[in-house]
Amino acid sequence: MSGESVLIILLVGVVAGWLAVQIVRGTGFGLIGDLIIGIVGAFIGSWVLPKAGIHLGVGIVAAIANATIGAILLLLVIRLVRGGSGWGRRW
Repeated sequence: MSGESVLIILLVGVVAGWLAVQIVRGTGFGLIGDLIIGIVGAFIGSWVLPKAGIHLGVGIVAAIANATIGAILLLLVIRLVRGGSGWGRRW
């Protein structure tokens, strides 16, 4: 894997993690936490979406959308497990 590939994966992970946190309206997990959420979300999205018959295409925008959808699913599961106590509440 080239350095450019790693950089693209990290960029997609950070953007997807940040977008997912904004959409789910959480407080975030910091740069590293959002990166991990985004990368794990990319794996979840690339597994779940094809099984649901959803194909977003190719390219960086499709990769970010795919990872964001997976990260949103991951954040919702985290919220269910943690009970949502105090996380994501904005008054």
